[in-house]
Amino acid sequence: MGIELKLNEALDCIADFTYNFLWQHGGTKLKPDARIPAQVGTSYTYEEIVEALRSGEDVHIRGDVGSRLGSSLGVDLCYFGGNGKEISETGTIIVDGNAGSYMGMSMVSGAIYVRGEVKEPLGNVVQVESEREGYKKFVSITWLLHHPHQGRDELHAGDILEPNEYRGDNELILKDGVLRSTIGARCDAPGGGKIRVKGDTGISAGILMRRGTLIVEGNAGMNTGALLNGGTVVILGDAAEFTGVEMRSGVVLVKGECKGYIGAKMTGGRIICRMSKRSGGPGAGHIPPVKERALSREDINLLSHFGISGVFAMNYRKYEV
Repeated sequence: MGIELKLNEALDCIADFTYNFLWQHGGTKLKPDARIPAQVGTSYTYEEIVEALRSGEDVHIRGDVGSRLGSSLGVDLCYFGGNGKEISETGTIIVDGNAGSYMGMSMVSGAIYVRGEVKEPLGNVVQVESEREGYKKFVSITWLLHHPHQGRDELHAGDILEPNEYRGDNELILKDGVLRSTIGARCDAPGGGKIRVKGDTGISAGILMRRGTLIVEGNAGMNTGALLNGGTVVILGDAAEFTGVEMRSGVVLVKGECKGYIGAKMTGGRIICRMSKRSGGPGAGHIPPVKERALSREDINLLSHFGISGVFAMNYRKYEV
């Protein structure tokens, strides 16, 4: 069974499990029970598409789609009474057309097939071998770390396309130069798991991670480590504003420059970065109640592991509540 949706316009937020962050806009931007515009011959609502995927049904879209296709696909969201974890039997999205930017933001399970082009930046997805001729296939990076030993009849890490690479110690190395946001979202991989990015990332790297390590060898966008709830996020380049926003536990290390508003609304965990400006104005450093503290031996060892030692380590501090 499944749903077929024909569109004559590229609409945003199709199969968006968050309904464009319903808890923020309260229905002013998108109503779950609203009929999706630009349908041809059907009258599905946004909610009916999401619920079909939640129950394991496929959704076949004929036509182009806009941005944020499949956001938080496969997440049992707490806001809607769920547990915030992976839905193991999520359905598949098939697009007979092009897909806009930010496809698969914070996606955890399921798969997305696209016949046409996919606009960057992407979300938390990587391209794998496709069994559907003429389609590109994308799966969640988090899903791969959660299920590294699936057989070849299932999605598994061994199907990743070059130049990306999966190693047997549950490490995914991304070398394709594709800009991705929300990378590693909600990762809770047994035994950890590691993502190494040979390049830059977009917004919200490591958002809501519980276990595992994300290492970015370039720069990161805003909201690095947002809502981090365990695990380690390492940025070897610079990080934009709001690093560690609403962070709960875990570690964020920024080797390069870390812009303002460090630790906004942070309640736990620690951020290690270069000494920040005092808070209070545009370009501010850390945000109270976050406090600047001296490094512990554990912090110094972590810095040393990433090539920061001796007098260079003296430029770094720890920020925590």
